[in-house]
Amino acid sequence: MMDKTKFFPLSMLSSFTIRCALYPLTLIKTRLQIQKHNDIYNGMFDAYGKIYRYEGFSGLYRGFWVSSVQIISVNTLIPGVFYISVYEGVRHLLAKKNLNSRMRALIAGGSASLVGQTIIVPFDVLSQHLMMMGIHNNKTLAFNTLGIAVKPGMSKFAITLDVAREIFKRDGIRGFYRGYMASLAAYVPNSALWWGFYHFYQDELHAILPVWVSHLFIQTVSGTLGGFTTTIITNPLDVVRARLQVQRIESMRGAFRDLWIEEGVKMFSKGLSARLIQSATFSFSIILGYETIKRVSVNDEYKKYVRW
Repeated sequence: MMDKTKFFPLSMLSSFTIRCALYPLTLIKTRLQIQKHNDIYNGMFDAYGKIYRYEGFSGLYRGFWVSSVQIISVNTLIPGVFYISVYEGVRHLLAKKNLNSRMRALIAGGSASLVGQTIIVPFDVLSQHLMMMGIHNNKTLAFNTLGIAVKPGMSKFAITLDVAREIFKRDGIRGFYRGYMASLAAYVPNSALWWGFYHFYQDELHAILPVWVSHLFIQTVSGTLGGFTTTIITNPLDVVRARLQVQRIESMRGAFRDLWIEEGVKMFSKGLSARLIQSATFSFSIILGYETIKRVSVNDEYKKYVRW
């Protein structure tokens, strides 16, 4: 039904724009998840203030260009070309089997995330190590999990190469897939639940709101609510994924054990405030962009069926 020459370029542009605007939330969330207790940052706003003070505005974008490769795939809630292609393709196939919309969304979302994570995990590992190379108290590295000496004047490209070389030196190619199973355990349910809740909230809002209410408005609200719900459910899995990829813990069980010893029940809310704001903002922005682009890209013969 869509003109792909419009849909894919506009989809990538939308994803890249949203990633540019909201990347600092991803960086802050990751640092809060990695730190022990509140050793460096006392919450989201404290983290933002310290990063900006000691590292400047560019500090909020550490690892951004490596992370931006993910616009072709997926990162949590930001859909890319492969992700959307798999999601829409699987959903279309399941529609032929007469499955209801919620189940189609659940299965298609999980399938899309599986493909996306297989492609993007190496870039995710690399970008997260770069995110951790922040400055604390204006002189020392707050996080330097690989022990790399960052010399004054080093370019971002040179630092990225050093990080990649160190990962390969220690673990070979396997090092770039560290935490792959944890990524699947975190992102596949996250993606499946997000799309499932998105359609669930849509159905519920359609049932209670007047017919004249904008369909796009209902979709953006549903996306935001879906993001909130999914984030609360899956937050511990996301913390474990980050710990495995950055701190070189050998197993999910070990990561859960260490988190429980360090944080107790607080492990379930570690970095949650930043992740909730990130998730809600991403969800709203992505649905607004994604659904608008779908409408703009619809072939002329189907435009009369589109409801704004």
